[in-house]
Amino acid sequence: MEERYEQDDLRQAVATLKAGGIILYPTDTVWGIGCDATCSEAVKRIFRLKRREDSKSMLMLLEGEGKLQGYVDVPEAAAQLLDVTRDGGTRPMTLIYPRARNIAPELIAEDGSVGIRITREPFTSAICRALHHPLVSTSANISGEPTAKNFEQITVPIREGVDYICRYRREDKTEHQPSSIIQINMDNTFRIIR
Repeated sequence: MEERYEQDDLRQAVATLKAGGIILYPTDTVWGIGCDATCSEAVKRIFRLKRREDSKSMLMLLEGEGKLQGYVDVPEAAAQLLDVTRDGGTRPMTLIYPRARNIAPELIAEDGSVGIRITREPFTSAICRALHHPLVSTSANISGEPTAKNFEQITVPIREGVDYICRYRREDKTEHQPSSIIQINMDNTFRIIR
């Protein structure tokens, strides 16, 4: 796939993340607020910006399935579910994995799980590769308010609350939808959440 994003945009986003900052960026679903998933202070800033309860966990993006083992236990059924989305022909899917590790504790749910989506989108994949850590991804809205489905719908408080706003896809008026969410357990049972 041809890259259509600017390298300078990518460099500035990654530099902001590596410095412990938070960014506003387009994902393979809706626009997101993100930070380095291993940086507790940045994660806490996102919770404050969204006015979100700490008990509501946020998901992470990874650029490839090979990275999963470093952050979660991967039940056998997860590989089968990931196969379904690999070709990009289905709605993006977030899996909630058990036994999260090596990330900011604020991202880990009370039961020890964390949501992860393998991004197939070129820009977010490039961010994850350059960052060398998972990227937090949470919708670009105040908790309880409607999800912004494109850049134009993102409110001023969110725009002003981040350290860097990516230029990539700002003009895209397509109304993107959130991912499906499936919780998967070590015994290979699963529950469809959305």
